[in-house]
Amino acid sequence: MPSDNDFESMFEFAPMSLWLEDYSGLLRLFDSWRATGVTDLVAHLKADPQRVRDCMAQLQVVSVNRSTLSLFGARDQADLLARLDSVFRDDMAAPVIYELDQLWRGNLCFDNRSFNYTLDGRRLDVHVRVRVLPGHEHSWDRVLVSLEDITARVQAERLRDESERYARELFERSPVSLWVEDFSAVKALLDDIRARGITDFATFIKVHPEFVTRCMKEIRVIDVNRETLRMFGAPDKAALLEGLPEIFRDEMHDSFADQLQDLWNGRMQQQREVINYALTGDLVNIHMQFAVLDDRLDTWDLVLVSLIDITARKKAEAYLEYLGKHDVLTQLHNRTFFTEELNRLSRKGPWPVSVLAIDMNGLKPVNDEEGHAAGDALLRRMGEVLGKAVDEPGWPARIGGDEFAVLLPKTDERGAEAMRERIMSMLELNNQFYAGQTGRVLSISIGMATCEAGDSLDATLQRADRAMYEDKARYYRENPDASRRQIEADAAPGVSRY
Repeated sequence: MPSDNDFESMFEFAPMSLWLEDYSGLLRLFDSWRATGVTDLVAHLKADPQRVRDCMAQLQVVSVNRSTLSLFGARDQADLLARLDSVFRDDMAAPVIYELDQLWRGNLCFDNRSFNYTLDGRRLDVHVRVRVLPGHEHSWDRVLVSLEDITARVQAERLRDESERYARELFERSPVSLWVEDFSAVKALLDDIRARGITDFATFIKVHPEFVTRCMKEIRVIDVNRETLRMFGAPDKAALLEGLPEIFRDEMHDSFADQLQDLWNGRMQQQREVINYALTGDLVNIHMQFAVLDDRLDTWDLVLVSLIDITARKKAEAYLEYLGKHDVLTQLHNRTFFTEELNRLSRKGPWPVSVLAIDMNGLKPVNDEEGHAAGDALLRRMGEVLGKAVDEPGWPARIGGDEFAVLLPKTDERGAEAMRERIMSMLELNNQFYAGQTGRVLSISIGMATCEAGDSLDATLQRADRAMYEDKARYYRENPDASRRQIEADAAPGVSRY
């Protein structure tokens, strides 16, 4: 059995910084707080930063080993303990609060990442391991803390992450459509027919056009950037990849045959004008640049393709028109589009026309208490709900701060009620999805009205608005804890928002 001297030697000469500490004062402080009704330590500490300092003052260092003195540049233990305020300084609140909360919850063995400072001022990134020693669980008077210096690793990770972020940002924010692709399967097919003795590739693909199609299917898209999604009208990468047969079709077969011919002849860098199609079906004229990366010439498994839309002027005009009729935050139509569509429907129908007036409940308190970023997040969620719930020929629009409307041409009262139920169903799904992320519940009030041919659409809007305010009044009656400030912020019933 190892003797006490053996354990002392292991502590003293361990190649890692070790601290033997007494947390009994911290335990007593915790007990006093519990006695006063504190249940959420994190909230209690954040309410008053002095409480964190009070906790730190209760931690008494019993002993440190030689590795600790060497790590922090101290002459001896007395020198280190006399200058602990130089070691534990600056904004260490976050890691300290985490560690205190672990102990508060009864977790007597845990680890964490934090940072300290050497006595000469150098920052140390450290991996902290805390363990209340066996037999001392009820007093916390013996706690072993180990510090692993991970400064070099953290700096390397930071440099790596910054480099990756920089490269990723260059890729993502490039004003040119960029594609990273894997052509290794295409190379294997070309190598195979070359091995079979084919020398006249141009004649071969004329006789076997299906070979070109097969090669097109073997291209694997690894990644695309944001400009690519915008250029081809894809909401996300999954939709783009699923729609590749719609993007690369018709004229693209002949263009890709020329591209294969160049690859057959060893031209690993190419450029040409081609025709692609957006997912909407719109023709897009493209200037393509293609390059097999220099270190992948033997495998073709990393190819960079850049696409420039040479119909840029028309695309820019179309995009500006889009911005003029859409709300950027919610991605719904804006008030301008709503007004234009309203005027069009007033003149031409088709009838009946139903309208849903929608107002968000409780947005102002969120803006006031959590900031406009939190309010904007709710508005974006509102856009998600309406964007998914309303299909053509209906049009959802954001017509004010927290005010929305849905125009439903050729829709009677039954159809309007079905749309209301669909919106509420989508709202419930949205709340379920975000429940674990923000904890904020999206709530709305809805009013409906239907206009028949010959009736006033403006009067219909007023009826929908009044119905919405009646629904809002019911909401506050059923939710007495709702913020009074929101009630005061809402417009008085009967005042038109249109």
